[in-house]
Amino acid sequence: MIHQQKSFESHSVGTLYLVPTPIGNLEDMTYRAVHILQSVDIIASEDTRHTQKLLNHFSIHTPQKSLHEHNVLERVPQLVELLQKGANIAQVSDAGMPSISDPGHELVQACIAQGIPVVSLPGASAGLTALIASGLSPKQFYFHGFLPRKKQEQVALFQHLLIKEETLIFYESPFRIKKTLHAMAEVFHHKRQVVLCRELTKRHEEYIRGHLSDLIEWAETHEIKGECCVLVSGCLPEEKQDNLDTQKMPEYLSIIDQVAWVMEKEQLSQKDAIKKVAKYLGKTKQDIYKIVHGG
Repeated sequence: MIHQQKSFESHSVGTLYLVPTPIGNLEDMTYRAVHILQSVDIIASEDTRHTQKLLNHFSIHTPQKSLHEHNVLERVPQLVELLQKGANIAQVSDAGMPSISDPGHELVQACIAQGIPVVSLPGASAGLTALIASGLSPKQFYFHGFLPRKKQEQVALFQHLLIKEETLIFYESPFRIKKTLHAMAEVFHHKRQVVLCRELTKRHEEYIRGHLSDLIEWAETHEIKGECCVLVSGCLPEEKQDNLDTQKMPEYLSIIDQVAWVMEKEQLSQKDAIKKVAKYLGKTKQDIYKIVHGG
């Protein structure tokens, strides 16, 4: 069934506005975003205390209601009811675009299901802001957002993305970035181009560009502060060939036999074969080593 939305025609119900907020520099707030926040009846905020600072800066006095991952089930029906009665609502996250690695999607879905207009404003997004200044190809990209915290889950994700040719975009905490770069090194080739962007749009904004091995060396000798965006160049030809070769491995083999199969087929040492099987299975080299050696 087709549902056609005429965003700016008159409606018997209210409109949900998705309003981006600055990711650091308050001057990135648009005139339209300020106007919408001033004119709506309610602002649905990820963190009302955080958003209040923004509202105070622009002398906006619109009342807020919280909408975050912990109250979404009860809050969305309440907001939809207000919209159905004719109230206009603006939704904001703490920074950047609502729904992009932030709350918001559930309310959008509920509004669409009820025939309530949803209007998105353009604005700041950390991933795209970093991409166009990274020096990596912006023509095709894969946005993942926040990475899993556990190393094994990270390695499995990177293995899944190994042969993607698009630029990869991730968000990461400064407290985990060093371990994350090491996890990348277990899967991606050391010559992959990596760009670490931190403190985007703020006074201490910084881009660190180099090969993956260079970034790891740099990170070990520097204190990293501020939220980080990490971009990784697309698959190198040698990685794609390695991955395709390993994918031909018979799936019925045990892990020990897989290592032996790779050693024989590709004339590799046990160490290199273990590394290759680990990549293929999305596990760490240490996991495979323990299995092979009965640890």
